[in-house]
Amino acid sequence: MLDIVPTGKILGADVLGLDLSRPLSDEDFAALLEALGRHGVLRFPRQSITPAHLRDFSARFGGLQRTVSDANEPGIPEVSILSNIVENGKPIGIADAGQDWHTDMSYNATVGFVNVLYAIKVPRRDGRALGSTSFANMHAAYDDLPEDLKQLLANATATHDFNKFWENMRSRPGSTRPPLTPEQRAKRPPSTHPVFLDHPITGRKVLYCNPGYAIRINELDAQQSDEVLERLFAHQLQPKYQYTHEWTEGDVLMWDHIGTLHAAWPDYLPHEHRLIKRCQVLADRICDPSFLPAALRPARDAAQH
Repeated sequence: MLDIVPTGKILGADVLGLDLSRPLSDEDFAALLEALGRHGVLRFPRQSITPAHLRDFSARFGGLQRTVSDANEPGIPEVSILSNIVENGKPIGIADAGQDWHTDMSYNATVGFVNVLYAIKVPRRDGRALGSTSFANMHAAYDDLPEDLKQLLANATATHDFNKFWENMRSRPGSTRPPLTPEQRAKRPPSTHPVFLDHPITGRKVLYCNPGYAIRINELDAQQSDEVLERLFAHQLQPKYQYTHEWTEGDVLMWDHIGTLHAAWPDYLPHEHRLIKRCQVLADRICDPSFLPAALRPARDAAQH
């Protein structure tokens, strides 16, 4: 039996009673969609899955993105490898993925819906897990936004650029990231989205503008845009909106990109090995108006009985 246990914090719930190596029933899929809207971050503990299982589970939620790097599971390009492990002089995965506040694929014309990560190795020091992932609640951030900003930005759009985050990572001490090639940049051109989005599951507004990728409020002049972005970023990253997940081997963690920001914390050393496999799910299906009512019907029918 599926059991969803909230963390009691501003985000997060544990999902118990599911084996992700087995296909999801329509009823359980519907329950997970509702839980994503309500809790933003879902943890499935004590899983034992293959990369193919991870891909197939993730693909229920939407189309899967392939990364611009070659750090992917052999034969399964939809599964990327996040790791600081080096074998035969070559990194087996992306060592510095996600190490600042952002939401994945806001730079895409079709934005991201969820990430699904599976922890295989978690670094520890003195008994404490390292490499935690923090999240911030963008439903709450919108609700608390000062009224002058709500009015100013009610119909505003922001430009999001993949290269902003990439260059931020390159500027860090010890980074080995090369600049994006013209071909890679062409695959990730900037895109424009409303600053406030209606969340497809909850129907509530969220603040959809993040420090990782947002570069300009298009309806404002450059100086005012910079000032407003600075206010938005400071507002949305207040500690009261944040929740941090401490990883355990066997965790599958899924989170909603539309309603949250996230950041991975690199507080571990090269010899403290971390290995996580990831799928990035596009919001193609969830933003199709016909998808959600049909997907949620099994859970609502079950509740009536």
